[in-house]
Amino acid sequence: MYVKSQFKRLRLRSKMKKILLIQTGGTIAMSAKGEGVELDPEAWSEHLYEQIPKLEELAEIHTYPLFFEDSSDLNASHWDNLTRCIDSNYESYDGFVILHGTDTMAYTASALSFTLKNLSKPVIFTGSQVPLSSIRSDARRNLINSIEMATTSLQDVAICFNDHVYKGNRSTKLSIGDFDAFGSPNHPLLAEIGLNIELNTTPEMILPPFEVQPGFDNRVFVITAHPSLNPEYLHCLDLKKLRSVIIRTFGSGNFPIKGALSLLPFIEKCTSEGVTVVIVSQADYDSVDLTKYPAGRAALKAGAISGKDMTLEAALTKLMWLQAHSESRDDLEHQFVRDLAGELTEL
Repeated sequence: MYVKSQFKRLRLRSKMKKILLIQTGGTIAMSAKGEGVELDPEAWSEHLYEQIPKLEELAEIHTYPLFFEDSSDLNASHWDNLTRCIDSNYESYDGFVILHGTDTMAYTASALSFTLKNLSKPVIFTGSQVPLSSIRSDARRNLINSIEMATTSLQDVAICFNDHVYKGNRSTKLSIGDFDAFGSPNHPLLAEIGLNIELNTTPEMILPPFEVQPGFDNRVFVITAHPSLNPEYLHCLDLKKLRSVIIRTFGSGNFPIKGALSLLPFIEKCTSEGVTVVIVSQADYDSVDLTKYPAGRAALKAGAISGKDMTLEAALTKLMWLQAHSESRDDLEHQFVRDLAGELTEL
């Protein structure tokens, strides 16, 4: 009887999907210490299956502690490390779950959407608002949902949070304290998780071979337009050290264009010195249209380009990636306004 039941378990296990669970840090890996919470790598590895004892029933899970960092300390070198980690394990696993802090999760998910080309497997980011070790944590649900999503036919980089699955390069963090922390304002959900997983995408049956293109150039500067912004502060920037500037404007691409507070001279200075200027919106929903109002038309005339309906996270990581892989400024700007990984809606 024991031999039969053991054989049955082994047979079921052999049919399970193999998932690589990559730990990078964040709240989900923290433990309460003193007056706050701190990253605790040892506690994480010890208590994962204690907190979620039946996790192994979902898939054959292998854990990989790539690094343990607060997500606010992550940068392009970490994005490249993640890219290479997935590349080196791609043939051995059916899907990947990346545990990540929520603050910059949308940046990392966006970045990997450009470095991982022709994905035929799911790459799922998740984390939590409350550490796994806490009794009221959202980590259990997010982790279970993400592992289940990693066993599906999804062929994308996604964020799984609070029973919703968002396209990674369309996502942004919307809430600091709500369990429903993320959203994808200009893109429908990839999946909703209830009693069953409702997948809203259809897998492509024929894909080119998987490949990776790591590498980012961080010579980008982000400016948020606001009333009474003094352009003199901007003219102090050393444009020789930059390749691009992102300006977060009002609405559909509006910014001051009259008098001493006009931002137009700065935009003209940037483009004349070979710096790409990208206009995105401070509003989460809908798309920048630089033909709609005088400010946008003036920006176009000065050589600026539109970020359309991209999130700031997608626009920034796309620029950084293109700067590392484009032969010229013209090539970069041509590629930037094209949809490369589902990050924008081509109208």
